[in-house]
Amino acid sequence: MFGSGGVSDGYEIGSKRPRMMESNPYFAVSSGSSGYQPYGYGSRYLPSAFPVVRLRGLPFNCSDTDIFKFFAGLDVVDVFLVNKDGRFSGEAFVVFAGPMQADLALQRDRQNMGRRYVEVFRCKKQEYYHAIAAEVNEGCYGNIDLHGTSPPARRKRSPDKDNMEYTEILKLRGLPYSVKKSDIVKFFGDFNVKDDKIFIACRSDGKATGDAYVEFASAEEAKKAMCKDKMLIGTRYVELFPSTPDEAKTAASRSRH
Repeated sequence: MFGSGGVSDGYEIGSKRPRMMESNPYFAVSSGSSGYQPYGYGSRYLPSAFPVVRLRGLPFNCSDTDIFKFFAGLDVVDVFLVNKDGRFSGEAFVVFAGPMQADLALQRDRQNMGRRYVEVFRCKKQEYYHAIAAEVNEGCYGNIDLHGTSPPARRKRSPDKDNMEYTEILKLRGLPYSVKKSDIVKFFGDFNVKDDKIFIACRSDGKATGDAYVEFASAEEAKKAMCKDKMLIGTRYVELFPSTPDEAKTAASRSRH
């Protein structure tokens, strides 16, 4: 249904790491310094368990692409732009491939993006989860446990989605940029979704947009699968929407350009 034409399955995260860090593993970034500090020299350095940083002071026309460019050379896994009352707040959370990458990201603190300098600072895993939960469900989530392993209590799905007309297609929004078809198959579990019935949308540069389209056996099956609305894939709460074959084909066509 989605056609072919070499459409990418998503943005694959690379593994390039700065040579300086690989050649001298006894040095790491200290959050209190602009340079490198050796382990054990009075700093009591401990790498963060969850590789996420928080950005503040971003331009209000900032996009995820701008953040990828800001952290050029580092392995960005996910970007979450924080919105409040439907508007971008100037803050974002960025997840990296590992703690060392997040530590290197702290060195970009107070560097410029456009005419604005951007603050980059450490944050806790639960801050990231709460920010996503607050936006997805308009602040109606309960508390997330400190380990981030349990999704918060979900409110009832919006009545608008219950009353919409369904086809066999669902649209997924808010996916991790590194998502693979196998992750989506696992997400839908017993619904027996097939690889060739999944399309992961990409921009013209081949990077994933965070959207995907999934074809089910029938419209009834697609409506049943809406029970997965606002559940987790990786660290992201994924929104589901009724879609159409035409919308999915249009997205596929754009991804090939």
